[in-house]
Order: sequence, then structure tokens, then C-alpha cells
Amino acid sequence: MTLYYHSPFVRSDNTSYRQVSDQGITTTKVGQISLLEIHSSVIEQLMATAFSDMSHLFRKDHLEGLRKILKDPDSSDNDRYVAEELLRNAVISSERVFPSCQDTGTAIVLGWKGENVRLKHPYPNPDHPDKEAISRGIYRTYQQDNLRYSQMAPLSLYREKNTKTNLPAQIKIQAEPGDQYRFLCIAKGGGSANKTFLYQKSRAILHPTKLREFLGNALRSLGTAACPPYHLAVVVGGLSAEQNLETVKLASTRFYDSLPAEGNLHGQAFRCHELEREIIQIAQQSGIGAQFGGKHFLHSVRALRLPRHAASLVVGIGVSCSADRQILAKINADGCFIENLEPDPTQYLPQNLKTSGQGIAINLDQSMKDILATLHQHSVGTRFMLSGTLIVARDVAHALIVDHWEKTGEIPEYFKNHPIYYAGPAKTPQGFASGSFGPTTSQRMDPYVTTLQKQGASLVMLGKGNRTKAVAESCARHHGFYLGSIGGPAARLGRDCIVKKEIVDHKELGMEAVWKIEVKDFPAFMITDNKGNDFFTKLKAQPEE
Repeated sequence: MTLYYHSPFVRSDNTSYRQVSDQGITTTKVGQISLLEIHSSVIEQLMATAFSDMSHLFRKDHLEGLRKILKDPDSSDNDRYVAEELLRNAVISSERVFPSCQDTGTAIVLGWKGENVRLKHPYPNPDHPDKEAISRGIYRTYQQDNLRYSQMAPLSLYREKNTKTNLPAQIKIQAEPGDQYRFLCIAKGGGSANKTFLYQKSRAILHPTKLREFLGNALRSLGTAACPPYHLAVVVGGLSAEQNLETVKLASTRFYDSLPAEGNLHGQAFRCHELEREIIQIAQQSGIGAQFGGKHFLHSVRALRLPRHAASLVVGIGVSCSADRQILAKINADGCFIENLEPDPTQYLPQNLKTSGQGIAINLDQSMKDILATLHQHSVGTRFMLSGTLIVARDVAHALIVDHWEKTGEIPEYFKNHPIYYAGPAKTPQGFASGSFGPTTSQRMDPYVTTLQKQGASLVMLGKGNRTKAVAESCARHHGFYLGSIGGPAARLGRDCIVKKEIVDHKELGMEAVWKIEVKDFPAFMITDNKGNDFFTKLKAQPEE
């Protein structure tokens, strides 16, 4: 008999699992068929455990990638500094009080349900009992742990409000043969989600020189806003744009690592190991490095080739950032299992670690005039240690402040007297001044910079990632500065660097309110100075080796 369907995604599972429970699972024989009956409470507990684990722990390959940066003699000082901060952050997060990142992400669950699996549940007439069980488990973790609520419900086309549950989750369940229920759970932060791109190309790009040139430009356009070093996924082809982007997401989680190295006439997806090595080389030559210059822009690359329609060729690119959060789980006749993440990241910090200087101390409690005069003495790329008062505001707060200025001509004095930190905190653990509190993507505030700086506000900005040319031009015109904080070590910043926190305006916005915080030895780099010099523009201008 001829088979007309061949799955393009044949993979094996070599994951190390631990058993969570063997309760609530029964098997029943119906003729020759073995049915697996699962009580909904099993899925609820599994999801709660999965999202708690990956909010605090990492996979071993991710931690090993950071250790390699520290051991690499060709790593820049900035490479090593960022890698060390990320490892120290992992150690703090593993204590399960502070999540590894303040953006605890959109909850994404992909499920593959065996056709012989049945769900038993007590829910009163739910439309989708499986999704109900998954959502309840996610809800439990976001309520109980020190995580952040980031999901916005649209009330109209232009108005929205935080759901304060981190729901809804993105859930997709597919049928497959057998009597096993498999899951891939992902917590996807906004920074890395925003670095997913789909390019409509043509057959002409299937040439070594043209593809390399395209990928080099695409890599540089990723920038650093999503907290590198990244796990990068590149997918060439796909029967549709939707298939391509779903494959990008899964490849970035290393889900398809076991794919073969070549294709066939059935349309088998495969990994292009040669292209992966070329992309690593391109990234190392870019000079962008781990956020502030160097060699290590990427941890790893997964390059996949898919079948396509003859008239269409799409290329998808996406990343998993330094908040690398995904976990596999499964339920079968033997019980309920979850992927083993690394509970002890201390072993990845090399002994006798020697780091470069801590940076130039800046007192933020002096006048704005004096802060600007102090920063004027230094060049882009300089590392600082900040102590004193910061005002915290994200894009929603910026929009409200600019709207108020347009109506009244007034801007709050706190936006003029203090540097502005782009961030939004996770919940504060009991006994601490702050929860995880790393920077958010600065580019979201770019539309407001020129307007504010014209009024003498937002003259010193602190966030993560590269910015548009308009920001550098505004800083040159209005004598402002943009400092970059390390993206990723939110737990370390929240526990060790923030000593006081209070809301000063727009309390109704929750984590997006305007906060005043007091920091101590808060690390930052000068990215844009008051002469319009920009660190990332400087990197792009450097010739490739």
C-alpha cells in the first residue's frame, strides 16, 4: 500500500524527565485499544509546575553557553561581564523567590494529544476542558509566584486593560496516534517575541552568496533589545507563512534538534548544519556581542529547510533570548513527567573568576545639570555604576505624559529632575524592596523622546537595546544621553541593586505605573552621548574581518 502522507517533522525525544505524579491516571482496555484516562487535576498541576520551573530555572545547554563565553580567550570584556551577570542572575533565580526575568511572559502551550487519551473533569459545561485545565494551572502559578501580569485585554480598538491574571494563554492542541499526551510549554517575553520576522523572498535567494548576504543584514537588524546572546532559529521555506513561523518558534526552543541533516522527495524537513556554522561566523564578525560589543551575539543557531510552493519562498527568523524559558512535559500510563531543568547553576560559574572593573560611579541624587556634566566627560561604551534616584516609566506612561503636555503644556517635574528608567517590575517578594526589575525594550519609547527633550525632560534615559536614529539626533540637539542596562539579569538587579520602590503617578496602570526607585551600584553603559555618537552605529560602521 502506498502512503501519501509523510510528516515533514520526524523527531526523536532524548529529553531527561522527572516524575511529578502517578495519581489521577488510569488505563482501560476497550477491545484491542488501550485508553488512557487523565483527571484534569493532573494537567492543572503539571502546568503549574512547568511555568514555575521555567520561570526560575534554565536548561543546561543555555548555562553551558554562558560558561563558554567566560572561558573563551577571544571574548571581549563586555562579553564576559554580561555572561557573568546572567549566570549570577540564574543563581539568584534558582532560589525560586525572584523569577529570572521581570517580563514573565505570555504563556504558550502546545499539546499533542493521543487519540486514545480521555480527559475526566469536574468543570461545568466547558467548551474546551483540556484548555480549561491548562489555563487553571497557569493561573495558579501566576497568582502564587512572584511573577508579573503582562496580558492586555482590548476594551475597544484603542482602549485596553491588564487582565491581572496573565491570561489568556495561547493554547494549541493537536491530535496524534497513541495513548500519550505531550506538551511543550513556553513563557515568551515581549522582547524576544518582537524579534520574530517573516520575509517574503523568491527562488533567487537559494544561492550561497545571496543567502549569506541576506542573513548578515537580518542579523544586524535584530539588534540587542531582546537580550542577547540569543538562540537563533532560521527557517527557509514552508508550505505557508503560518507553518514557517510555527517552525521558527519550535526551532528556537531546540524542539527539532533531532531532525535529519538532509531531505527527501517526501518533503522531509531537515537541519542545515553548514548554514548554522556560517551564521555563527557572521554573528561573531558583527562585533555586536553580548549586548555591548564583542564576539558572542549568539549562543546557538538552528537552521531548518522546509518544502515550499514553487511560486513562494518565505524565510522566518526568531530568537529565544537570555530569558530562555521552555520545558517539555508528558503524561502516559507510567505517570506524569516534566523535563529536568538545572537546579544548581552555581556549577557553571568558573572558580577564581576574574572580571574587569565595575565601572565609574555616578551619583544620581545630584542635580540634573551636574549629572549631565558628569556624563559629558565620558565616551560611548563607558561602563558606569549608578546610585541614587530613578523614575521608572514605560510606553503607556510616556503616552499619558505627552498627551497631558499637549493639552496643558505641563510635564511632571520628576521627568525633568531624574533619569528615566524604562522598566516594569514583577511582584515584590515578602521581605524585599523590589521584585525582579530589569529593563524593557527602549525603542518603544522612541516616538516620545524628541517631544520630551524639547521641554527639558527625559534628558538621561536608561533601558536596553539599540534605538532609532531620531533618538541620537535628539540627544545631540538637546544635550541628552541614553544609557543601556544589561537585559536579562532582572533577579539580580531587583534583589541586589534596588533598595527602595514606590509609585508616584498613574497607580491604575499596575506594573506600568510611574515608579520612583532608589538604586545602588546599578550597572549601565553609555550608548548615546550628547554629541549624537551612538555605540551601535559605531559597531555597524566597523568593517567585517
